[in-house]
Amino acid sequence: MKERFKHAFAIGKTEPFIPSESQKIVVEKVCREIVKRHATLPAVVMLETFRPLNYLGSQVMHFFQPIISSILTADGYLDFTTLLENRESVDYIINKLKKVDDETSVDNN
Repeated sequence: MKERFKHAFAIGKTEPFIPSESQKIVVEKVCREIVKRHATLPAVVMLETFRPLNYLGSQVMHFFQPIISSILTADGYLDFTTLLENRESVDYIINKLKKVDDETSVDNN
């Protein structure tokens, strides 16, 4: 039994994160919606807070896919959940969110 749990909480090797083109598009859309609603700061805080649980969160999103896909496109939803399975994706999303927020701030001034 000890062998079964030996790697249960292993983080794994950190590899450079490179999102697919479809994932980039989905993240861009999500970030633009967050910025549009002036929720950049709460989104960044939430992402940072739940960083250790991003994989678990992506699995919960897979569970709720039938319900949420009635709101989002199925492909976009799948791309986003797959993106969240990678630990490095949180940094990518936060950086993209800040970039979109900065662009929007410059456009509004």
